[in-house]
Formats: sequence, structure tokens, C-alpha cells
Amino acid sequence: MDIPDPTTQPSSSFCLHPGENPGTTHIFQILNETNYSSWSKNLKRALLSKNNIKFIDGSIKKTPRTDPLFDAWERCDTMVLSWIIKTLSTHIVDSVMYVDMPKICGKNLKKDFLKETILRFRIYYWVYIPLNRES
Repeated sequence: MDIPDPTTQPSSSFCLHPGENPGTTHIFQILNETNYSSWSKNLKRALLSKNNIKFIDGSIKKTPRTDPLFDAWERCDTMVLSWIIKTLSTHIVDSVMYVDMPKICGKNLKKDFLKETILRFRIYYWVYIPLNRES
């Protein structure tokens, strides 16, 4: 029995609709310094609906160049990265422009925003809470 080509199977993460391109925007929310949480939820929903979330959660590993699916993996991986970059503010794009894989891009963004959130919490804790206690 022949194994179906995953690039033509709609249920496969390697299948891209002919109308999809790197300029396609799946979410219209632009990531900035304050909205990582809602942006990441919206992006996750969009990638789940496109069956491409596996490219950023690590479920699909980079295939070796000798693998027959390498070209399909590279095409889909690049497409997902393009979709992510389309939703970033200009200064954030500059920080991830040379990242090759969406999984790494997603981890870098999450790490940077977690650091910023922790910093904001510390500032709030050190500045605002003592001010409120004195009132």
C-alpha cells in the first residue's frame, strides 16, 4: 500500500493551501511590549487552525537534508516564521529577524517578555506597594 504524500493531505502539518503565502496575516494583533499574553494565545489559535502549531511547539523536529520531507519541512517552517514575523512590531522584528526556526523565535519572544514581566512586577512591588502603604 502506498503512503500518501503528506504535502497533499489537508490533515498534515506539511500541507499548505495554494492561497497561503508569507504575506498572509492570520492574526491582526501586533505584538508589542505589553500584549504578549493575548498575542501568543491568538497566534496559537491561528496556528492550531492551520495545523501548523507543531512547528513552534517542537512536535515536528527539523528533518535531515537527506529526508524526503526536508523540502516540505523547510517550506512550512519558513511559512510559519513569516506569519509570526508579520505580527511583530518593527523593533521586535529587528531582534528576531535572523532566527531560522519558529520554535526558537517563539522561545526567544517568550523569554524576553517573561523577563520584562518580571521586571515590571519588581518595579510595581518596590515602588507602588510601598507608596500605597504610606497613604
